[in-house]
Amino acid sequence: MHRFLVLFCFYFFISCSSQKQSDLILTDVSIVDIENGEIILNQLVAISGDKILATDDASNLGNYHSERIIGLDGKFVMPGLWDNHIHFRGGEELVESNKNLLPLLLAFGITTVRDGGGDITPAIHEWNDQIQKSKLDGPRIFTPGPKLDGSRPAWEGSISVSTKEEALRALDSLESINADFVKIYDGNLTKEAFYQIIEEAGSRGLKTTGHMPLSADLMEAVKLGLDGTEHLYYALKETSSIADSLTEAGAGYGMVTPLMNTYDHDLALESYQKLGETGFYVTPTLHVGKTLAELLITDHSEDSLLNYISPKIIETYQRRLNSAKRGGDSYTQTRSLWVTSFSNMVKPMYDSGINILAGSDSGPFNSFTYPGLSLHKELELLVNAGLTPQEALITSVINGPKFFGLENQYGSIEPYKMADLLILEQNPLEDITNTSSIYNVVADGKWYSENALNDLMNSIKNN
Repeated sequence: MHRFLVLFCFYFFISCSSQKQSDLILTDVSIVDIENGEIILNQLVAISGDKILATDDASNLGNYHSERIIGLDGKFVMPGLWDNHIHFRGGEELVESNKNLLPLLLAFGITTVRDGGGDITPAIHEWNDQIQKSKLDGPRIFTPGPKLDGSRPAWEGSISVSTKEEALRALDSLESINADFVKIYDGNLTKEAFYQIIEEAGSRGLKTTGHMPLSADLMEAVKLGLDGTEHLYYALKETSSIADSLTEAGAGYGMVTPLMNTYDHDLALESYQKLGETGFYVTPTLHVGKTLAELLITDHSEDSLLNYISPKIIETYQRRLNSAKRGGDSYTQTRSLWVTSFSNMVKPMYDSGINILAGSDSGPFNSFTYPGLSLHKELELLVNAGLTPQEALITSVINGPKFFGLENQYGSIEPYKMADLLILEQNPLEDITNTSSIYNVVADGKWYSENALNDLMNSIKNN
């Protein structure tokens, strides 16, 4: 009997030691291969810490060991979503209100966000640190810190840049806080200062994106090293033969509608091709444009997500509402034209090789553009604009990390990549709205059950 027990323990030890040890195993899953547009059936995903340890056929489950094995009955597993344009802002008074947006994002399967810059950078760094230490529930945040703008910045907390010396000091400041990239704004930034920021940032290896003074030339900025733009106004300048005359006349944003009315398809394709060859990035932000265009014709008072937005943030919505009311029917008509025109630009840009990024532009001040839900709506609008569901997903989970050169860490479900996963009831490659059929979420290797996601939402619900 004693000999039998010894042999049993020996073989048990050998068996366990030959198994791959992991913290969590998801088995009987359908892996969504977004890059190749395929579904890989009957798989398992083994997770160790915050990384994927292995993927394998579910029949090989015996080769792995974990104290926690979850069978998912064929549910679809894809990389966590990236929202590549979001805002945390509003000053010290709104820090806690912004912080309460983090659980909302995670509950909608968004595991990484790219912040658009603002005035609460120290708080964002603190949140990121807590998230990485599993002391706070929320997505990973890439932030540029303060925006760079002209002598009269449009947003609080921005750094003024009017000269080369000020550009150098501003970039020194961003480097000192380990900014993830440089966000440029166009409150009254001159084209000369714009070019100087781009050139100097490039020499330091810093990525640049943002708004562009409409007095500037996009192609010149790209030659100097501009990596991307937020919104579609700036690429629009490259599609009209009257753009130069409007620029010389100092038309500013007054040129947008004339540019749309003189859109030249051949000229547009030529410019898109040039931008695509450089690896340029563009974040269309279609959903926020549609939401703002419809402010005067949509009743948002019964929106269910209003219950999860701080009253202090809801107060900031009044700024856009007042602007729409002042403009009246003209505002609605003009904005609606913009929505249609910008949507028509997306597919030819994507096909020309431009890296389209999915971004919601949600956060304080952008009325009724709810963090979390808005990224799903953006994906839907990208499909309505002509992208396939696969292409729309690429704009979020593949192009997002690609902007930062992090393709080896994110974008697919493979060994050694981050264990940020979205588990869906339905196939997102068949219908993009299936990204909303969320069953569970894994962020930094941490499993969030349906109850846990509900608890996250309830933790921020208004009383």
